Amino acid sequence: MLTFIVKRLLQLPITLLAISMLVFALTQALPADQRATAYITNEKQLNQIPAIIQTYHLNENVLKQYGVWIAKVLRGNLGYSTSARESVVQALAQYFPATIELVTVAIIPIVSFGVLLGIFAGVYRNRWPDQLARLIAIVGSALPSFVLGIFLLAWLYGNLQLFPPGRISDSLSYSLPSVDGFLLFRSLGQGNWTVVTDLLRHMVLPVFILTLISSAQLVRVTRGSMIEQMQQDYVRTARSKGLTERRVITRHALRNVLIPVVTLIGLLFVALLGGVTITETVFNYPGIGAWSARGATLLDVNGVIGYTLVIASLTVITNTVVDVLYGVIDPRVRFDG
Repeated sequence: MLTFIVKRLLQLPITLLAISMLVFALTQALPADQRATAYITNEKQLNQIPAIIQTYHLNENVLKQYGVWIAKVLRGNLGYSTSARESVVQALAQYFPATIELVTVAIIPIVSFGVLLGIFAGVYRNRWPDQLARLIAIVGSALPSFVLGIFLLAWLYGNLQLFPPGRISDSLSYSLPSVDGFLLFRSLGQGNWTVVTDLLRHMVLPVFILTLISSAQLVRVTRGSMIEQMQQDYVRTARSKGLTERRVITRHALRNVLIPVVTLIGLLFVALLGGVTITETVFNYPGIGAWSARGATLLDVNGVIGYTLVIASLTVITNTVVDVLYGVIDPRVRFDG
């Protein structure tokens, strides 16, 4: 097991290096004056582009440029974000915690709903639970999130004054010293239930949208895996021994069903961290997705590069964690890996 984990950890820096090279290569499609913005650290330097091009050799050899750029990135300098009007690192520290809190809250109903519905659909194949699960999965896949989001916002907030957009009510934000960072987790730790309730009330609609859309894929994968496992010889053997159907499912089939599901949950979590752009924009939620969308429309090169590096790194790290979990769930992977 230790060898398996060490192998995966050794692959991690190599993969991250390859990602940095790919991101840098994409920036080479931009003219030198736009690439120079990656080296800006404050608003005053926006008028010093020619000097920056000369200082960082942006008209010279590509490998030399990459060496200068990656050294800057490794020092934690991702440049100045013109859309956030602060450094990219400060912008990430401001917006990313809000997205992490939203995704952490959302992943609980997504996994619970998706896995349970998929298991029921697989066990009761071609019966009404299966038909209902497939209908929900199709609806969740087919509905554009922004259409459903706008409809729910107009109905539940516009007409009934329920579940407001944004992250926190203005009346509460004025009384707090800061509404940045991990506000929900901080309020939970402090036992400030008024703020916690208000934050969760603002999350209801985004979490509902993410659950309906993101759990659809989980339902399909879990259902397919359950159907496959229920047809295996070891399940028939367990039934022939007189075990109850519930015991056959929970003690024998479920462990193998969860192997592909664990992989999907890990990838889904990272995809949500980087892909809740539309949901955050519709509900005016101040997360990294809404900031990245604003940065892209304003040609904030540093902001987009910083966002890409962070999400790509998280994806690689999560894949490594999932690989290790895969080995824990299925011992055969340790020998094959």
